[in-house]
Amino acid sequence: MNPGAILSARGINLQFGGVRALSEISLDVLPGEILAIIGPNGAGKSAFLNCISGFYRPQAGEILFEGKPITKLAPHKIPRLGIARVFQNIELNTGMTTLQNLMAARHIHFRSNFLAGSVYFGPGRREECRQHRVVDEIIGFLDMEPMRHQLVGSLPYGSRKRLDLARALALEPKLLLLDEPVAGMSRDEKQDMARLITEIHQQRQIPIVIIEHDMATVVDLADRIVVLDFGIKIAEGKPEEVLRNPVVEKAYLGEDFSY
Repeated sequence: MNPGAILSARGINLQFGGVRALSEISLDVLPGEILAIIGPNGAGKSAFLNCISGFYRPQAGEILFEGKPITKLAPHKIPRLGIARVFQNIELNTGMTTLQNLMAARHIHFRSNFLAGSVYFGPGRREECRQHRVVDEIIGFLDMEPMRHQLVGSLPYGSRKRLDLARALALEPKLLLLDEPVAGMSRDEKQDMARLITEIHQQRQIPIVIIEHDMATVVDLADRIVVLDFGIKIAEGKPEEVLRNPVVEKAYLGEDFSY
């Protein structure tokens, strides 16, 4: 275990009936890095993120965030610790505007209680203005001003993916989990999303764990790569080392491994 890691997983075993999804998975996420987790379909990548997020509870092993165990925490408690996730399938309220979606994500940071916000106009109003300033900064940072008041249901796919990323930032994460952030995007949209992720990483110094099949995106973004295959970690290291590993190439037979 690296004592400086922001997140450490040790000996994670996850099983569904007779199917083992993860077997003895151990890894560290270091401050300020982008760690990519790759592997063929069904390798256990999203299952591992689900263990971090509290949606799955492994049968064995432990996950520590900032040195404290989180393996048994309920899913709704994980974001309050500072772990935000962007899911592979976009999870937005399509009947609300961009602004409303981002304000909804700020609820865990509201300081005034319900009574103060509903009865005493002054404190509630000041709190709302404070949260609006945070959201306004995110909208500007991610170049989302034109879509501020648009209903999410009317936005194109690429804009929704950008909003999903913005909503994760609205949680003020200490660790960002990205599950296939460029899936389904055009080449230009992929490049734009990679640029946004790079800017978030460089300007906000947020460590990022990214799951991605697009190897060009992985090579551009990742400081380190962990490779899973059938729930087993088969490689770990720098991108140029891992992607030339014969074991990794074999695991990707039949997959798009060009980069």
